[in-house]
Amino acid sequence: MKLEMKENCAYSLVSPTSMGLRITPLYQQPVHVSDHFFLQATSAESNVLTVSAALGERVKALTTFVRDSPIAQLIKNDLRKRNIEFEGKEVPQGGPWGYRHQINIADMGYGVRGPRVTNDRAGEVGRTLSVDDFDLERIFGKEGVRILHISGLIAALSPETGKFCLELAKAAGKYGTRISFDLNYRESFWKGRAEELRALFTEIASITDILIGNEEDFQLALGVQGPEAGGENISEKIESFKGMIANVQRAFPRASVFATTLRQVVNANEHVWGAILLASGNVYVAPPKPIHVLDRIGGGDGFVGGLLYGLNKGWEPEKAMQFGWSTGAMATTMIYDYALPASEEQVWSVWEGNARVKR
Repeated sequence: MKLEMKENCAYSLVSPTSMGLRITPLYQQPVHVSDHFFLQATSAESNVLTVSAALGERVKALTTFVRDSPIAQLIKNDLRKRNIEFEGKEVPQGGPWGYRHQINIADMGYGVRGPRVTNDRAGEVGRTLSVDDFDLERIFGKEGVRILHISGLIAALSPETGKFCLELAKAAGKYGTRISFDLNYRESFWKGRAEELRALFTEIASITDILIGNEEDFQLALGVQGPEAGGENISEKIESFKGMIANVQRAFPRASVFATTLRQVVNANEHVWGAILLASGNVYVAPPKPIHVLDRIGGGDGFVGGLLYGLNKGWEPEKAMQFGWSTGAMATTMIYDYALPASEEQVWSVWEGNARVKR
């Protein structure tokens, strides 16, 4: 059964985000021995938006920038290059020790050496995001949005952004916009705030239409029982993942679509990748199969981006899940944090395992 969407909307997908930079050593080397780095503008939420933007859908990031910052200009230029519209407040830096855009320092890992990620987010301007900085009636009422996508990264960034995400979801629902929530649990964000954030995430999830997370997200963010995180032989545990999704549905019956990815890490460059989706009482499985990985960061965002693109196009849930599996796998083949498909055909070739030359 297809998920019905609001009609006559200016935007297919809108998401709040805190944009920043990722610094990655070249040649798959670790940070501490490197002197050549690749720099990109990034955020989990813009990774999601990029799939739809690349395939011709109109999308928008709700964000904030440091005024007169060359880094902010770099980020804006990058979003334009990806066909992502944006709006948000320009915040004065406030001197050398004031606001800035966050920096994510992460290597790719190689073979038996796993990737390492360091978040440098002191003074992050995105922590100031506020519902007062946006005209929600214009965005959701006059312009119209089919899906609002919220990430747990933004919801947990600060008490202000948590309130911002909740108010966005309420406003979107008021105008008939579907709400997507990817839990994206991060232990470092939750330290000392577990009770506060559990309550917030539960409230957002209770008004969500599309609820997404892995086994760690559902257990630690929402307290829903599931299989052990990061286990081996993941293909043998599909029934336990189905049980977890059923538990999530019972806990949050308002949602129509529930999705989770399955990932077993053989080594940094070989993963076993799958997905499960529950919609209208039916469970669909993308059976886990091996994929070659250049850089794992952004694979989950790629899955969400493809899934939401398919649901927005009115596809059956199983087809949308397969597309999401494919864009997630595609994202892990790219030096960027996101999948940037040239066409739907290219994405389906990934699903079919067809890596032959396209001439």
